[in-house]
Amino acid sequence: MGSDGELLVVCGDKSTGLGLKILDMNTGEDLLHLPNCASTSSGLVCLRDQFIAASQINRHGSVGGGAIGIWTLNKPQQPLWSYPLEAIGPLSCTKDGTYLAGGALSGNAYLWDVTSGQLLNTWRAHDKTLNCLLFSDDDSLLISSSDDGVICVWSLISLLDLEGNGSLPPLLHSLSGHESTITGLLTTSSHYSAVLVSSSLDGTCKVWDFISGRLVQTHVHHLAITSIFLYQGKELLFYGSVNGHIIGRKLAYKGLEEELSSIASSDQLLELKGHGGAVTALTSAQAGLISASEDNTIIIWDVISWTVIRRINVEKGKITNLAVVQQSSMRSASNQRKAFNQYTVSSLDKYPQPTDSWKGKGSTALHALESPQHVFDVQKVNMPVDMAMQMKVETSIENRVWATKMAKHVMEINKYLQSCLLDLLQQRLLEEETKGKAKKKTKVQS
Repeated sequence: MGSDGELLVVCGDKSTGLGLKILDMNTGEDLLHLPNCASTSSGLVCLRDQFIAASQINRHGSVGGGAIGIWTLNKPQQPLWSYPLEAIGPLSCTKDGTYLAGGALSGNAYLWDVTSGQLLNTWRAHDKTLNCLLFSDDDSLLISSSDDGVICVWSLISLLDLEGNGSLPPLLHSLSGHESTITGLLTTSSHYSAVLVSSSLDGTCKVWDFISGRLVQTHVHHLAITSIFLYQGKELLFYGSVNGHIIGRKLAYKGLEEELSSIASSDQLLELKGHGGAVTALTSAQAGLISASEDNTIIIWDVISWTVIRRINVEKGKITNLAVVQQSSMRSASNQRKAFNQYTVSSLDKYPQPTDSWKGKGSTALHALESPQHVFDVQKVNMPVDMAMQMKVETSIENRVWATKMAKHVMEINKYLQSCLLDLLQQRLLEEETKGKAKKKTKVQS
């Protein structure tokens, strides 16, 4: 199977010197190399196939011990660097590229508007190091996990409540079941349920109904699980282990309404053997399943025969992140001018902005106007009072427009979430009614 139109993004951590590379999946050729990029596991995201954002721990020059870099895919240039208050590990973004979430080694979580750079919220999410972050399929929920095995589910609506900035947002669920560090999170949904799958170094994959917060399945493996991935077209759950093997199992949605069940090893669907070290990352492309390992290799697996299509050797060290982008994202700016004009990114704020009526997306400009240290200070440049007032009015209008758009966006998310919950409740009521009728019929026949 071919991989025309798709490119592979590979990133390593600071200890290896691998940097970030974009590879041709057919030949393994380096199309782009960013040597100054290094990120921990789950610390890289693609923003609309136009930008790559990656967290950098212990980067030189960072006061808080880390930084977040954003690179443009379509042309080589210096990255846009942001320096949060503390080192950020995992990252996750919404599908539209608007919101970026980051998890700190301290257990704190951060939420930014990528387009404006505004820090919308920061809160204490976990007691231990935050190691995984993930937005749900519909972007209505943010899921986080830590080294102590605890998983937390947060509503994006509550996180966007700017009046609550600085306080702990309401927690939808706190899921405890793993006995060791979480190594992966993924979500998927069907007509029957909304599913969260988590993996851990304790050797288990757990399947949760994250609407109710109930644990419904546990997949047990005899070795530590280091990464997970759901192959959507096949509904196959893959998890990589510390010995380099990859296990694939069918994710049975219909079993989710049953009581807790442990999937025995006899139910194993397949086992892929090709790596000589722990599997560090999993993803997929048109060509098939893609895996990376501590043995410095990347393997592309055929999804029909489950044999190795291609093995790519990486010269330097441990691969921490894999992603797939469209080849069109590498085109020159002139060919993508219209698309890029519609989506831009900004340097991420270190501190949250005030949230009163004068502050908002244009708060930076307003703060600059009022600050005696800024070049636009009225007294320093002898700006006429009427011009200053006009600038304030224009800024206020911009703030109101932005606030209106934000309110509509939040209302749409809330409406969609309510609709999903109502559909789910209706489906379950119908199932309970069907089961009741079946029981009555059985009693009558007996």
